[in-house]
Amino acid sequence: MKWPLHGSNPQYLYQSMGVPLPDHYIDFSANINPLGPPPSLKEKWGQAFELINDYPDPKAYQFSIKAAEKEGLPVNWILPGNGGSELIALIARLLAGKRVLIVQPAFSEYEEACKANGCQIGYHILEEGKWELMSESIISELDHYDALFLCNPNNPTGTSFSRHAISRVLKESAAKNCFVIIDEAFYDFSEEVHSFASSIQTYPNLMVLRSMTKMYSIPGIRLGYAIAHPHVLKEMAVFQPHWSVNALALMAGEECLKANEHVRKTRRYIGMQRSRLVKFFQENGYEVSNFNVNFYLVRDSDYIDQLPLICFLLEHGIVPRHTYHFPGLEGRWIRLAIKREDENDRLMEVLAKWRTVK
Repeated sequence: MKWPLHGSNPQYLYQSMGVPLPDHYIDFSANINPLGPPPSLKEKWGQAFELINDYPDPKAYQFSIKAAEKEGLPVNWILPGNGGSELIALIARLLAGKRVLIVQPAFSEYEEACKANGCQIGYHILEEGKWELMSESIISELDHYDALFLCNPNNPTGTSFSRHAISRVLKESAAKNCFVIIDEAFYDFSEEVHSFASSIQTYPNLMVLRSMTKMYSIPGIRLGYAIAHPHVLKEMAVFQPHWSVNALALMAGEECLKANEHVRKTRRYIGMQRSRLVKFFQENGYEVSNFNVNFYLVRDSDYIDQLPLICFLLEHGIVPRHTYHFPGLEGRWIRLAIKREDENDRLMEVLAKWRTVK
């Protein structure tokens, strides 16, 4: 079976599974903010039409200033990109032909981009169920690699690594001349997650990735930025197409960076829904990851392969994210996003029904 590589676009999953596409479905495979974009962005969107008659700023300077202010860093430590995926592709160009270690399970674009640039790929597989970062184990491998990718909070598990463990890895990686990329695409969904952006001033071998897609629910216009030492970003920018980030994305990005109350409201909502969902899973015999963001892994432990559950969910209009492409998971879990309250209610209703009919 040819599984889709990513979440979203549910029609491809239905097609792969041979399940008729229902008239109505709820997409739990895309892990973006269930509250949608900031209301202020919708209010300002009417002005966006005036921007399409001019070329965007090729340096995205005004957005970079706002992002730098948020991060507390100089503006030349910021490189905007056409979504996190473009930035990952630029990093991979920078690492062409080098040895890259990826902490797995992880976002598949790290490996895809690095393979396309002739990198030698190695995996550090986290212990299933715990998904904790064991710093000493990773440190012992760093001598064999030029770069390390890790995602914190982790996608797809929804779990976060300890600040101490990452700090240990950063310290040793600097001594071993190993470049470290920390993808923090989901860090702002939880106050429990420590960002390592400020550590770049201490560790010039560190890069942190930010996605505007997830928290601000703007996947359709593509925007993110990399934070790193200026000499690293200068080397990356050589490979970036001119006018990479369009004017609408830059306008939206500047507006989103001001939406602090939207972030706080989202965190409160995610915390509330997390409590409801975890209680349901525990009471109904499902295993769930120890998540603190807007998505999680879950499984029916009566099955090793979750394919029967995936089929059942699709037939009932619930679209999960399969995990067959994730090293360390291989279909033994499904990933689900936190959605609107009524949609989460529908998910729990269908999963409760699964318990009675399987």
